[in-house]
Amino acid sequence: MIAPETTRTFTFQGDELQKKQSLPEPRFHDPKRHVKIFQGDCLEILAKIPDDSIDMIFADPPYFLSNGGITCHAGRMVSVNKGEWDKSHGPNADHEFNSAWLSACQRVLSPNGMIWVSGTSHVIHSVGFAMQQLGFKLLNDITWVKPNPPPNLSCRYFTHATETVIWAAKNNKSRHTFHYELMKKEAGGRQMKSVWEIFPPDRYEKQFGKHPTQKPIALIERILLASTNEGNLVLDPFVGGGTTLVAAVRLRRPSIGIEIDSKYVTMAIKRVEAVDWGNNYAAKVSGVS
Repeated sequence: MIAPETTRTFTFQGDELQKKQSLPEPRFHDPKRHVKIFQGDCLEILAKIPDDSIDMIFADPPYFLSNGGITCHAGRMVSVNKGEWDKSHGPNADHEFNSAWLSACQRVLSPNGMIWVSGTSHVIHSVGFAMQQLGFKLLNDITWVKPNPPPNLSCRYFTHATETVIWAAKNNKSRHTFHYELMKKEAGGRQMKSVWEIFPPDRYEKQFGKHPTQKPIALIERILLASTNEGNLVLDPFVGGGTTLVAAVRLRRPSIGIEIDSKYVTMAIKRVEAVDWGNNYAAKVSGVS
């Protein structure tokens, strides 16, 4: 279903959203790039954002993978531990957390708003079940294929080469936006399939630092182009290194990010400052014209 060409704008000037809802001062506010980054717990900050105020959400929540295991990175054996934020507290507690942040996101989405959530098998089944419990309208599950995945060191499993991205509308009444013709054009004139082969972040995307679950700009840009219009307000409740914000700036979408870790907030700020509103990020940071 293709929604009408409506555009929601977000006014940063005057900061009415922040005054009315007692939002904390953002760690970063750039009116030129139309970006705000709040540092803190996403549940606490989401609770202070008004109902029906966000057009689209991209969320890359904790995968609960930090269990003392090992993986291969750049030909070396490394720990899978990413931090306390990524440690599992058991399936019930993990599911309660997923249900809580998804419920908060559902409240702030506009009536025709949408959410995209990425994850591996460690978390995505809980996310999908929570969405069903909360009454989201499930639209697609995208299989993101990584052409060059790290090898499986134990040789006891298939090599992990994919992640799942669930696309859902706020509820069954939502008229979601889908730019079918644009996606068809990108797919070479055929209907775009739900299997996307996209390389992990390129070197230039990591020049300001690395996040352990960093997503490629190409993935987020495709999501934004498929399901938003220029000027729509985008939110990322687990902004990490800032990829969603960078993609939003490039495509002229105002954006809000929430991140609990100060180190990654700093990384996100540097990345946002390197890109101009509507201009090519890769060319700017790499010197390529």
